[in-house]
Amino acid sequence: MATETPKQIAIRNIWLDNQVLRQILGICSSLAVTNRMQNSLVMGLGVVFTTAISSLILSALRSYIPQRIRMIVQVLVISFCVILVNISLQAFFPSVSKQLGPYVGLIITNCIIMGRAEAYAAKNPPLASLLDGLFAGLGYTIVLLMISLIREVLGFGTIFGVALPFTFTTWTLMVMPPAAFFIIGTFVWAVNNYQARREEKQGIVRSGDLTIQKKEGGAQ
Repeated sequence: MATETPKQIAIRNIWLDNQVLRQILGICSSLAVTNRMQNSLVMGLGVVFTTAISSLILSALRSYIPQRIRMIVQVLVISFCVILVNISLQAFFPSVSKQLGPYVGLIITNCIIMGRAEAYAAKNPPLASLLDGLFAGLGYTIVLLMISLIREVLGFGTIFGVALPFTFTTWTLMVMPPAAFFIIGTFVWAVNNYQARREEKQGIVRSGDLTIQKKEGGAQ
């Protein structure tokens, strides 16, 4: 696999192949915890930590993990990172931990983390894997914050729990999971439509994991 620069890794994970908007991963937590920005930020940071550290560890150990048990080891390492996050939240932010409830523990089953471990950390050196996990988590966090900004403002009339300087009639629908579903769907449509138009103008054809740049007289 060609070596990527940190900038390329960041752009790929945050924009070009965003885990939520482009890969359609991590949708469950995106629906569940985005009613308030504080919850979204804490969940996002937990995923950032877990994805980055687990990718680093699994990449460093990739040559020593037998192929037949690699997924068991991946789950074990991810679980260790999530336990650290959960214990830290319970110790330092008990109110936030209580609001998030079981969703912190469910980070273990987040497809983004396992996906980066399997698709990238298992094939690349530790530093690149650390950056890949870090920016994949940041891309996820940014999407969560965008969704929760809309939901909290319209549903509660606040931002990070601080009341807005003006009043309006809040929408009860916005504090319910279906609101997140429709907002995510709109974001996914907008981003993919924009990317499709951009790639069409540049003459790029995507086929699975392959990106082919068209040239006059044929495709390469």
